[in-house]
Amino acid sequence: MENQYYQKEIETASPETLRKWQDERLVKQVRHVWNDLPYYRKKMEEAGVTPDDIKSRDDLYKLPFLTKDDLRDAYPYGFLAVPRKDCVRIQSTSGTTGKRVVAFYTKEDIDLWEDCCARAITAAGGTADDVLQVCYGYGLFTGGAGLHGGSHKVGCMTLPMSSGNTDRQLQFMEDLGTTFLCCTPSYAQYLGECVKERGLSDRIHLRAGIFGAEAWSEEMRRDIEKTLGLKAYDIYGLTEISGPGVAFECCEQNGMHINEDHFIAEIIDPETGKVLPEGEKGELVFTSVDKAAFPLIRYRTRDICVLHRGKCSCGRTFLKMSKPMGRTDDMLIVKGVNVFPSQIETVLMELGYTSNYQIVVDRVNATDTIEVLVEMTAENFSDELGKITAIEKNILSALKAMLGISAKVRLVAPKSIERSEGKAIRVIDKRKI
Repeated sequence: MENQYYQKEIETASPETLRKWQDERLVKQVRHVWNDLPYYRKKMEEAGVTPDDIKSRDDLYKLPFLTKDDLRDAYPYGFLAVPRKDCVRIQSTSGTTGKRVVAFYTKEDIDLWEDCCARAITAAGGTADDVLQVCYGYGLFTGGAGLHGGSHKVGCMTLPMSSGNTDRQLQFMEDLGTTFLCCTPSYAQYLGECVKERGLSDRIHLRAGIFGAEAWSEEMRRDIEKTLGLKAYDIYGLTEISGPGVAFECCEQNGMHINEDHFIAEIIDPETGKVLPEGEKGELVFTSVDKAAFPLIRYRTRDICVLHRGKCSCGRTFLKMSKPMGRTDDMLIVKGVNVFPSQIETVLMELGYTSNYQIVVDRVNATDTIEVLVEMTAENFSDELGKITAIEKNILSALKAMLGISAKVRLVAPKSIERSEGKAIRVIDKRKI
C-alpha cells in the first residue's frame, strides 16, 4: 500500500484519534453554522439547542436533521455559509425532481474533496504510473470533477473524456493504454459489451476501475470484472456532502471506508429518526465537519445501509459502510410491499441474465402492477414460444421468492433497451405520470 498519496497517518489513525478529530471539528462546525447559516440556526432554535449544548459527537443526536427539501426551499443561496466572493465553484444535482440542489465550494473545500478522491484511487491501487480515464460527466455533475482532481493528486496521467462518444472512449483506451477506468457501473458494463463485440479484449490493458453514482449489485461487479478484465471498486458520495469520495472500497472489496476525518456517519430508523447501533440496517446520515461553504449537519441521504468497524487487511481504520441496499425515497411500494430495483437486478444476474432491464410500475383498475422487461442476449434469445415461456416462468418464480409478490416478466430482444452513458434509467413509474 506504499505509494505517493497514501495518507497513512490519517487513514490508519487510532479510533481514539479519529474521535478526537471529529469532536473538535464538530464543535467548531456547529458554531460556524449557528453564526453564518441563518436557515440552520432557525432549525436549531426550534429544536431548543445552541452551540453550547454540543460538546462532542455524543451530542450529535440533539441537532435537527436536514433533508433535500430544506436545500430546495433555500435555493439558491440559502445554505451558503461564507461570503460569495470566497466561493470558487458550484456543483449541482441533476434536478430530475423539483429544484436543483446547488452546492458551493471554497478553494479549501475543493482541496479536501480531491484529497478524498485521491484516497479512493490509491485504495484501488492507483499510482503515478497509471493512465486514468474519467468517463463520468463533467460540468455540474460532481463525478467528473472529483475523480479528475483526485487523479491529478495521485499523479496519474488523466484522460478527461467525460461521458458519451463510446467509439472515442475505446480508441483512446486502446491507443493511450488506459489502465484505470472511472465511470458509472452501467456504462462500464456497456463498454465491456462493446469490447467483447469488437474483439478488443487483448488490445486494452485495464487493471482497475472505480464505479459509482448509481446502485449496482455484486453480480454486476463480477460481470464488469469479467468483460473488462479488471478489478471493480465501489465509491460513494453525493453532491450535497461534496461528491464522490465520501467513502471508498479498498483491496478487500467488502464495504467502503468512510473518510472519518471529514465526515461523521450515523444510521437512523427512517421512520422515527432514532439513532441505531453499529451493525443495524437503517438510513445513512452524514455530517460534514470541515466543509466551509456548504456545511451540512445531519443530512439524511435516504440510502439504506449498515455501518461496521473492524480490522481490515488494508490497514485502514476508518469505519466502513455497506453497499447501499436501496433508498427510502426511490423505494417502490407495490401492493403494499417495499421493492428495491437492486433486488430485481440481483435475481436476474444470479440467473445468468444481463443487468439490462427496466421496471414498469402502473395502476390498473385501482390495483398496482409491476412488469420487468428483461433484455436477452443473442445466445439466449429465441422466437420459440415454449423456450421463452420456460425462461419467463423461471424468472417469475425467482422474483416472487425475492419480492414476496407476483410480477409480470417480458423478454425483449438484444439491444432493445436504450443504453445509458450516465445513470441508467431503471424504473418507469406510470403512477406518477
